[in-house]
Amino acid sequence: MSLLLIPAIDLKDGQCVRLQQGDMQKATVFSDRPADMAAHWKSQGAKRLHVVDLNGAVAGRPKNESAVRAIIRAAGDDLPVQIGGGIRDLETIETYLDDGASFVVIGTAAVKNPGLLKDACAAFPDQIIVSIDAKDGKVATDGWSKLSGHEVIDLAKKFEDDGVSAILYTDIGRDGMMSGVNVEATVRLAQAVSIPILASGGVASIKDIRDLMEVESEGVAGAILGRALYEGQLDLAQAQALIDGQA
Repeated sequence: MSLLLIPAIDLKDGQCVRLQQGDMQKATVFSDRPADMAAHWKSQGAKRLHVVDLNGAVAGRPKNESAVRAIIRAAGDDLPVQIGGGIRDLETIETYLDDGASFVVIGTAAVKNPGLLKDACAAFPDQIIVSIDAKDGKVATDGWSKLSGHEVIDLAKKFEDDGVSAILYTDIGRDGMMSGVNVEATVRLAQAVSIPILASGGVASIKDIRDLMEVESEGVAGAILGRALYEGQLDLAQAQALIDGQA
């Protein structure tokens, strides 16, 4: 399995945006037609899309459902979509999967309501991804506004036992800052568990893709791509060609 490149579509008020370090006040709008964005990344060779309902993450319940459904329709049957943000109960998970999402990403709720994660993994095997957002090795919750006392690796091992299919690991300090991936911390986490790790936060250039390709054998299975794609610092088709061995 080669490194999975996953363009992010972050939704705020129905628009495709990117935040800096999770700050809702620092949002750059890249498109007011998120479904067109999905079609664009599909045409560039994306193998999966990462969709986040930012308003939902703050509110604790879905807020951009119509945009999410439009993205799933634009992605079609051959481009899996993973959706996160404001997912706090089994009903929401079921609704998203019924809408056509391939994976649901649980973040804050996995930390605050461990029973939900266990139930979700049992009800929807192989479709639950857990998101761990961290700063200096500590886990953050509530759209990154609160630092918990949990250590990243301890929590990751617990989530693995619960049956999650993958862990999405974000270094908050680097997200949206284009400062490069925290490869060291990502590898440390990948080595501690046997499930795939998706790296997020800080991917800035083709060099970061090469760096992640080098640690793929450690269990780093993919990377979420955000601001670098939208600002033209990284070309998805070129990066995908590199991974496919064509460049």
